[in-house]
Parts: sequence; C-alpha cells; structure tokens
Amino acid sequence: METIVRKKRKPMGEINVVPFIDVMLVLLVVFMVTAPLLNQGIEVELPEANNEPLAIDENQETLVVSLTAEGDYFISVGATGEDRQPVTLETLGQQVGIITAANPTIQVLVEGDTQAGWGAMVNLITTLQAAGVVNPNFITQPLGVQQ
Repeated sequence: METIVRKKRKPMGEINVVPFIDVMLVLLVVFMVTAPLLNQGIEVELPEANNEPLAIDENQETLVVSLTAEGDYFISVGATGEDRQPVTLETLGQQVGIITAANPTIQVLVEGDTQAGWGAMVNLITTLQAAGVVNPNFITQPLGVQQ
C-alpha cells in the first residue's frame, strides 16, 4: 500500500504587483487623453471690472455664451475649445431656448471680448432674453489681474 505524502504549503508572503501596474498604466493613458479636453474656453480678453465674485453653485449646470473680438458667437455645453464652431445669432437663440426650456435653473454666463462691438453684445443680450434667459451673468476680469 502506498502512502500519500502531503507537503505542507507555506503561505506566500509576496504581493503580485503586476495587476496594480496594469491599472496604473490604464489610468495614466486615460488622464493623458482627457487632460487636453479640460480646456473648455474660447480665448477672449475679458473686460476688467471692480465687482464682487458671483456666487456660482458648482453643482448646478452652467451655460457659457461667448462673444469673440471678431463678432463670432459660441455656446459652451460640454464641447471643448477645439471642437466648437461659431454659430449664428439665430442658431444661438434657438439652442439657448431649447436648453433653458429643458433646464430652467441653468445658470447662463456671458463672456465677451473687450474688442467686441457694443452692437454685437446688445444683439446677444436681446437674443438671450428672447430665448427665455431672465438674468444672464457677465464674466469679467478683476481689476489689475493680467490674463
């Protein structure tokens, strides 16, 4: 009769770090891809103003409407600066109307370049009011701060 010899297994005291390295490399790639997408602004030279900062609720959605020095209008709803295309004033009014109808509590912020024409800004504000925006807030640069 054969006797079965059982070997006692010693507990392994090492941690396999290969899965952790794989996870870290995946996270590195994800952050490298998403980092350029975080730039969500149209390049505008904001006017300076001496007023208090707005009390913006960070949990509430915001809609940023931009007016460039060339008189182009942009809407910021999740698109990055590279992906955005200028829209006409009529299209802007329609899109803002749809957005505010779907989300009446959305905060609408207006940023305009200092070189933009006064008439273009008046047209923008009139279009926003016609689209149902009651009180748009203006984004300005604090006095003495360089961009």
